Amino acid sequence: MKKILLPLSMVCLLLVVCFTVINCKADQPNVSMIATPTPERPAGQTDVLQLAVEPIPTVRIAFIGLGMRGPGAVSRMTHIDGVEIVALCDVVEENVKMANEILADRGFPKAQEFYGDTEVFRQVTALPNVDLVYVATDWLHHAKVGIQALKDGKHVAIEVPSAMNLDEIWELINLAEEKRLHCIPLENCCYDFFELTTLNMVQQGVLGEILHGEGAYIHGLERFWDKYWKNDSDSLGWRMDYNMRHRGDLYPTHGIGPVCQALNIHRGDKMNFLVSVDTKAVGNLEYVKGKTGEYPENFRNGDHTSTLIRTEKGKSILIEHNVTSPRPYSRMYQLTGTKGFANKYPIEGYALDLGEIDAEITADYENLNAHSFVPKKLREQLMQKYKHPIVKDIEEDAKTVGGHGGMDFVMDYRLIYCLQRGLPMDMDVYDLAEWCCLIPLTEMSLDNNSSPVEIPDFTRGAWNKLNGLKFAQ
Repeated sequence: MKKILLPLSMVCLLLVVCFTVINCKADQPNVSMIATPTPERPAGQTDVLQLAVEPIPTVRIAFIGLGMRGPGAVSRMTHIDGVEIVALCDVVEENVKMANEILADRGFPKAQEFYGDTEVFRQVTALPNVDLVYVATDWLHHAKVGIQALKDGKHVAIEVPSAMNLDEIWELINLAEEKRLHCIPLENCCYDFFELTTLNMVQQGVLGEILHGEGAYIHGLERFWDKYWKNDSDSLGWRMDYNMRHRGDLYPTHGIGPVCQALNIHRGDKMNFLVSVDTKAVGNLEYVKGKTGEYPENFRNGDHTSTLIRTEKGKSILIEHNVTSPRPYSRMYQLTGTKGFANKYPIEGYALDLGEIDAEITADYENLNAHSFVPKKLREQLMQKYKHPIVKDIEEDAKTVGGHGGMDFVMDYRLIYCLQRGLPMDMDVYDLAEWCCLIPLTEMSLDNNSSPVEIPDFTRGAWNKLNGLKFAQ
């Protein structure tokens, strides 16, 4: 037999490949995974899972940030009993004045006004007559204001994304634990009626065990870019500026929030790692050229970013981000369970076998199976039967007051409801951390040739302390 001699370098390479294949089992992280170290919990601190504080019968609120989202929040709060709006703050004086007019029109006393430079918020968080700081600034000030509010002893609710990097996330967690204060993301999409109904169906076992979830923020923003506040360093507006300077899923919380709730993330499961891929940048480059006359030299963010996540319990999540392509708006909310399927975009519906639906509402239907969506009438019956308890008494008010069809009002109502009764919040600082961490971690993956990146356990070991998500009643 003729012997085949291989160079030593090739032999070594084959040995390495064989060793890697043998050792990279499906349930083990790849040796090339990028680690994200978890800092030790400061001495004397414990987690704030299911944190409950003394009831606050009348919640005194300070609003910081009155540009695009803030005024709507001010208006919605005037429809909730037991609320005092004591301070209004924004860089732009006109925004503060207009928000005070909202109060006057609703028969509320005008609030104390703060405006001027970007540090004026510190005067607001230090006020002794404030229980809750409601933050709706630009992204770069979300965590900065929230951190100061916690330091000054205030509960804080922060518009999304609530933090942009891991340093901000860990500081918010540490302060919430140290001060025993609520720090929550203002994620309104968790309160949309389809998502709430589907969550209730999941919790009652209608869809079986959820194995896979999908979410997204797909929203062409060309007609909105000009509405974002501009300063000397971001002549195209702060949001476009952030897309120019950063790469990855920069707005993940709308998509991932409802999916994480259905999967009981940090309430029996946790996200272990992610991998991201993106396209080249095209659409936003054209927008910038149209505004400035030239293409930017280094536009970081691609048009479309896709991120896959695997959990400790063997579940998967797909999250997508696209703010430039000509596509219909979509949050891509989708759940795949062992007994059924739920989908919101582009078609809202449920796919279930006949045996998985209560006989009392299926008497008029034959040959139901999960190969297609249930008929519209049956979907409406399911939506009514499994309407989430937290919205049964306020659904009509929510739709009347408005805010993305009512989900904004439900979000604000639940925030005040829980504070007034001393109940745990629907969302906590660990939700904030898990949903916002995709911003820095997807950038890390993309900048390292789509390498897998570890997702920290922000509860520092308490991720399976709770048995599923429960909204306080």
